[in-house]
Amino acid sequence: MIRKTVLFVFALLFLVNSAFAAVNINKADKAALEALPGIGAAKADAIIEYRTKNGNFKTKEQLLEVKGIGPKILESLTKEIEL
Repeated sequence: MIRKTVLFVFALLFLVNSAFAAVNINKADKAALEALPGIGAAKADAIIEYRTKNGNFKTKEQLLEVKGIGPKILESLTKEIEL
């Protein structure tokens, strides 16, 4: 019984950690990008197109160069993304 409880707790901690993991904007697919606040299909496509043409993002602020992403969207994404 204790063993099952311990396994349950570890599984729960893993799931909670995964739910709050930041999205890597250099590796994320379209679906992962669309899950970000303020990012729909068109902006996700624009992010993927930008990194395909220009290489990986070196800073989060570089997202401002993507069509449709302004300072407000970048601010809402800052804690949700990583490089």
